[in-house]
Amino acid sequence: MNPALDLLKPYPFERLRDLFADLVPPDAVALNLGIGEPQHPAPEFVLEVLARELPGLARYPATRGIPELRNAMAAWLAARFHLPGVDPEREILPVAGTREGLFAIAQAVVDRSRDPLVLCPNPFYQIYEGAALLAGAEIRFLDCRAEGGFIPDYAEVPVETWQRCQLLYLCNPGNPSGAITSLATLRQLVALAREHDFVIVSDECYSEIYDDEAAPPPGLLEACVQAGAPGFDNCLVFHSLSKRSNLPGLRSGFVAGDAALIAGFLRYRTYHGCAMPLHHQLASVAAWSDETHVRENRALYREKFDAVCERLAGTLEFERPPAGFYLWPHTPLPDTELARRLYAQHHVTVLPGRFLGRETATGNPGEDRVRMALVPPLDDCLRAADCLRETLAC
Repeated sequence: MNPALDLLKPYPFERLRDLFADLVPPDAVALNLGIGEPQHPAPEFVLEVLARELPGLARYPATRGIPELRNAMAAWLAARFHLPGVDPEREILPVAGTREGLFAIAQAVVDRSRDPLVLCPNPFYQIYEGAALLAGAEIRFLDCRAEGGFIPDYAEVPVETWQRCQLLYLCNPGNPSGAITSLATLRQLVALAREHDFVIVSDECYSEIYDDEAAPPPGLLEACVQAGAPGFDNCLVFHSLSKRSNLPGLRSGFVAGDAALIAGFLRYRTYHGCAMPLHHQLASVAAWSDETHVRENRALYREKFDAVCERLAGTLEFERPPAGFYLWPHTPLPDTELARRLYAQHHVTVLPGRFLGRETATGNPGEDRVRMALVPPLDDCLRAADCLRETLAC
């Protein structure tokens, strides 16, 4: 077996099962706010296309995807982020969901022969760490703390670190905080990537869930254009239909950016064998071509945040996030203890923040926070908030 497998830490949900292993929850309907799995209805028009195109299972799908899919993705990306254009032939590639793509990209861009270093936010989506370790790289974590708006302080990163860095993972908007990295910061990172020749991979899968309809989060490719790099040098973005369109099971997303990086990644993926099934591709064309269902989706999350934040006011220390669907409150007792009490007393699951972070010189920035995914229906989210209030009152 690959010895790097021994470096992988237990996934957060494995740790959660272990945390609850000795507990017997009450005989109540389980409420799971621990996992960020969208539960709003999938768009009917997408499901109709999916069903209609099932005969496509009789054909092998192409790794590059059909032209109609790349065209739809490129058109959406250019319109959403004010880009002069995205070349669907050279600058975009479908992936089987961003999870798979974000892992695979590290295997394609990391050069094991040069003592590789990968940087990523902390707390973070665990795929970044696993991808770096299995690519043979060292991973270094950049803390995201409340005093910095849950954005890493990139100015504190030593020049020597940037010089050794081969890959920087971003998550914008952030998971779990929902924090938005500004265009100014993105432009600075683009300049650093070009100066020190490392790749930026921006995970933007939460970019279409935001609070202010008039202020959508910016994207890395948008910053490239503003920074005078219209060819998206050293930069890649990943987008997905999972959160945007409530289609997590479709496993449909894309990577876009630097044409040379896309060409290398295509070569890797030709051998990797993760082509999207044809009926999924055609359903994805429909989803990327419509914004009405996306606005309706945002409205549902906005309603839930309005109600839950009002219900929890004065109970916990938290900030309403500008984007994403997670609440990331500070806990008045250890995060693991609060999670255990909620589960044991009410059959409500939240994810301890320390499970999403790693220890650094200043501790684990996820400690004494919990991640609450406001993905269940509104009434269930409010019931979970009431259970939380009751638990903290004991």
